[in-house]
Amino acid sequence: MPPSTQKQWVVTGKDKDFDGLVFQTDAPVSQVGEYEVMVKLHGASLNYRDLIIPKGLYPFPLDLPVVGGSDGAGEVIAVGPKVTKFSVGDKVVTLFNQGHQFGPVDVAASKTGLGGVLDGTLRQYGVFPEQGLVRAPQNLNHVEAATLTCAGLTSWNALYGLKPLKPGETVLVQGTGGVAIFGLQFAKAAGARVIATTSSAAKAEILKKLGADHVINYREDPNWGETARNLTPGKEGVDHVLEVAGAGTITQSLRAIKYEGVISIIGFLGGVEPKDSILEPLMRICTIRGVYVGPKSMMQDMIAAIEANDIHPVVDQRVFKLEEARQAYEYMWAKKHFGKVGIKIE
Repeated sequence: MPPSTQKQWVVTGKDKDFDGLVFQTDAPVSQVGEYEVMVKLHGASLNYRDLIIPKGLYPFPLDLPVVGGSDGAGEVIAVGPKVTKFSVGDKVVTLFNQGHQFGPVDVAASKTGLGGVLDGTLRQYGVFPEQGLVRAPQNLNHVEAATLTCAGLTSWNALYGLKPLKPGETVLVQGTGGVAIFGLQFAKAAGARVIATTSSAAKAEILKKLGADHVINYREDPNWGETARNLTPGKEGVDHVLEVAGAGTITQSLRAIKYEGVISIIGFLGGVEPKDSILEPLMRICTIRGVYVGPKSMMQDMIAAIEANDIHPVVDQRVFKLEEARQAYEYMWAKKHFGKVGIKIE
């Protein structure tokens, strides 16, 4: 039986920056309902989304105060009497939007995000609807598995959600954050070529070790979009771009994209005010789409691929304890990380 109280981090507002993160040591542990599952959380990970919620920059629904974090993995320790999909002892991962089960996301599903509208994973115990959990990959530990909820599924959706990636195609990923690294790993597992960008020579070497076919230093080559295009067969352009920086990089992404290629916009690290004409997709004959994580059905496909290819998420060498979550936020905001920032929960 779990204790009656637990440790957790609560986001109390969106106007206090990281001072709005409050650590509680005696928060109540919820009871399990008929269709619910209690999970002893062992791992969590952070996303850029987690950082901008307390900074007041997150554009999607919120219901504060809320337990922070969307990404969590752990072990089932109790199930409601009408639960059929899970048993005590199962290893599970959280679904980002609890109501997004399959198909396109809708307004109702967009209002079921963990760590934004619903209590998230920066706590010791979580009670979730059984449809809000997914079986964890057998080849991953808890912290690795926790990285799949947002960054992993977002990257998978970018490559397979609209126009599925094919062997021999070319994918362009930006930087060394979670989505980019997952994109590199998923693309290589599918037999695709990968062009990666970074501003660090040291990070470029790691990207090559992870399988990147080409790495472009965007600080040394401000016209990296054209460079990427010239690296593709026939200089026709790349098939998929995982666009994480927004306004700051979309111009180069458009220069890199192939006719009928897909640019998946995932983030806005480089700003939100576009400098390009809305007619650029017509001029380039490409598709620009926004990606809001993905459904449970897609997450199950991704986990099957992770197991089949023994893919291990890249977790930064510094893993934090639950009590150190605010330090983890600051560490990630300072861009000291490579890959995912993990949190171990005891």
